[in-house]
Amino acid sequence: MTASLATSLTLRWVDSHADTPEALWAACFPPPLEGRNWYAALEGCGIEDQFTFMYGVVSRGDEAIAIAPAFVMDVPIRLVVPPALLPWFDRLGRVFPALRHQRTLFVGSPCSDEGTVGIAAGEDRLAVLRCVQAALRARAKQLRAPMLVWKDFGPAFDADLAEVAREDGLFRLISFPGAVADLRGPAFTDYMATLTTSRRNKLKRKLRVSRENVAVDVQVLHQPDAAALADVYALFEQTYGKATTQFERLNLRFFELIAAKPESHFVVLREAVNAESAGVASPGAPAPGPMIAFMLCFAYPGEGNSPGHVINKFIGIDYRRPKEWFTYFRLWEAAVAWALSIGARHIQSGQTGYAPKIEIGHRLIPLTNHCAHSNPLVHWVYKTVAKTVNWHTLDDDLATYVKAHPEEEPARST
Repeated sequence: MTASLATSLTLRWVDSHADTPEALWAACFPPPLEGRNWYAALEGCGIEDQFTFMYGVVSRGDEAIAIAPAFVMDVPIRLVVPPALLPWFDRLGRVFPALRHQRTLFVGSPCSDEGTVGIAAGEDRLAVLRCVQAALRARAKQLRAPMLVWKDFGPAFDADLAEVAREDGLFRLISFPGAVADLRGPAFTDYMATLTTSRRNKLKRKLRVSRENVAVDVQVLHQPDAAALADVYALFEQTYGKATTQFERLNLRFFELIAAKPESHFVVLREAVNAESAGVASPGAPAPGPMIAFMLCFAYPGEGNSPGHVINKFIGIDYRRPKEWFTYFRLWEAAVAWALSIGARHIQSGQTGYAPKIEIGHRLIPLTNHCAHSNPLVHWVYKTVAKTVNWHTLDDDLATYVKAHPEEEPARST
């Protein structure tokens, strides 16, 4: 289908990343944005029972200038209904099963760090977003999706999306923030110097206690073999099972596909067989012991004088190990050392799990949803509830952080 505005921009929907030119992806999603490879892995891993992917290609005349990734999901109602109303919806859901889920059309990606509409350089962003919004309204009606969400968009889009929201009646909903650690190099000690004294001392103590209790080997695996990926996925499942917020369920096939991409690297910790073997294992050396943690990172080395960038996508930890190992902090130490070695000056670590991220020096990046429901009454209810949502209501760790740094909490919707 095609949507058109007075600006002469048009949008057509395609069902696969492969239906758009590779050069357009490169122009609209330059590093460190998660681009064509990311969506290829999501499409190919067999999670269509959770999501239906689509892409809005925006053109001016015959020239394609933007890509708006989107997906449809039947969202469990417990994720969108205010807690006070959940018992009522649970009871109604037993009689009317359709009420247990809400079909939603999202702009963005299920598990990208930030939502993005990729727009070629020099184009009018506001005009493109207006075109996308007009197409989304029609597409949502066609798909019988009553809810429409621009998911987790960052500060760069705030002003333009606020204008689109004002024009088309969307309401603003504050989301879980992203997290970024800024690095100084070239050594791990340079990174440590960026932390406050109290945080630096806490991290030093945890690393010291960890070394007293366990020796580890560090590997950085590029395109790991099947056995290593099986270990990775087993640790990922452990971590996923402990998460309080679960949106997507990724499978082993996803990790197989994403591991084949050139930007993918796995920072791996293995328990050393003995203290003498602990250190950094060479890439081709036999693994000395069982895998106890991993971090999947997308690496984008800087070009020229520009700094490199690392996206920390997923981690997995063996939670059966003693707490005194402080495995997460050993994994972070290894990841920072590797990131510095490739010239990275930022590690982007995504949403949730804020307490340890804040402790090791991450700053928080406000992310925002813009939403609409086709039913005016439900839209009003959601809009009213959205005004009560802020960082301190989303997460206990964020509430603690906001208490210490009230100036950093985003303003509520008015």
